[in-house]
Amino acid sequence: MRILGIESSCDETAAAVVADGATILSSVVASQVDIHRKYGGVVPELASREHLRQIVPVVREAVLQADIALRDIDAVGVTQGPGLVGSLLVGLTYGKVLALALGKPLIGVNHLEGHVHAVLLEAHAGGRAPKLPAMCLIVSGGHTLLYRVEAKSNASGNGALQLSYSRVGGTRDDAAGEAYDKVARMLALGYPGGPIIDKLAVHGNPSAVRFNEPKMGGNQYDFSFSGIKTAVLYYLRKRPELQPEIDAREQALARGERNADALRVLSSATTLDLVASFQHAVVEGLIRRTLAAAEQFGAASVLVSGGVAANRELRTRFEEESRKYGLETFFPSRALSTDNAAMIAAAAYPRLVAGERADASLNAQPNFPLGKVVESLELKV
Repeated sequence: MRILGIESSCDETAAAVVADGATILSSVVASQVDIHRKYGGVVPELASREHLRQIVPVVREAVLQADIALRDIDAVGVTQGPGLVGSLLVGLTYGKVLALALGKPLIGVNHLEGHVHAVLLEAHAGGRAPKLPAMCLIVSGGHTLLYRVEAKSNASGNGALQLSYSRVGGTRDDAAGEAYDKVARMLALGYPGGPIIDKLAVHGNPSAVRFNEPKMGGNQYDFSFSGIKTAVLYYLRKRPELQPEIDAREQALARGERNADALRVLSSATTLDLVASFQHAVVEGLIRRTLAAAEQFGAASVLVSGGVAANRELRTRFEEESRKYGLETFFPSRALSTDNAAMIAAAAYPRLVAGERADASLNAQPNFPLGKVVESLELKV
């Protein structure tokens, strides 16, 4: 059963064809990083305009790479939300028209559920499946969320894995990836900030700068990253001697010198220590809360997905720490960590075989919750 997936929730226009929710026949992603780089973040109006320009050729290329014709697909899965409303509408409208023209079923997919299936796609390719229930951390530029993922009964008996989700925690302010971008902007390290900070962090001392743990009441499995971002700002204000090197990096970026080696040459040991300490603090917070939640809620494995899941230190530390809890941690490949349409097609598959269908009334939901929320989590991490 071949499903065409379409993803346009933020700044990647993506299409993919996935067979039986498990085998990727094609996956095409048109990135907008170069367009948004000079603004230091995604500009919604520009993102929508670029989606309009890319959606047709990207879908055509995905079908071509899958070595099929459009009429050969069995369904269209499209991201319904959450995301930027203008961006969502481009992919959603195109998917609806395409499904109608081909006479194929249309499936609306939650982008967050897609990230869960990105991990399952990778696990399937490796010939091993995560044990359920699992604790899943979805961490990216737009999301930092914790979900308990478990299997639910499949009344249709068709063999497709049906999942249910319970939200355990989430960020109260900035997402982790957003904090990376903002710190990178302060230090003139370019956009997106996550990959460059990850590469520079290996050259610094992660214990050089101490960042305080955010103090929050209520749900102790919630995250907060605005405090650490502000702490970096205050650190820089107290050290005006760092401004000349920040200016030098700005000039290097303007010349197109964006690789880690070029920026490292223009960075002092103080800056590299700050970058390493910032990343260590973010990673520590993500891991500690996720593993504590996994223990509290009886998870049998841990899933980590989203753009920040490509972070080197996060992967290494998660694997080390989860072993202490007797848990195995599963990641998607780096290509499937960032937004893509293969995960949308994979998430659409169990819904399709369960008989779910959307009609022409399907609309974008910029704030699209996934699963139920676990209430009253006044627990100690």
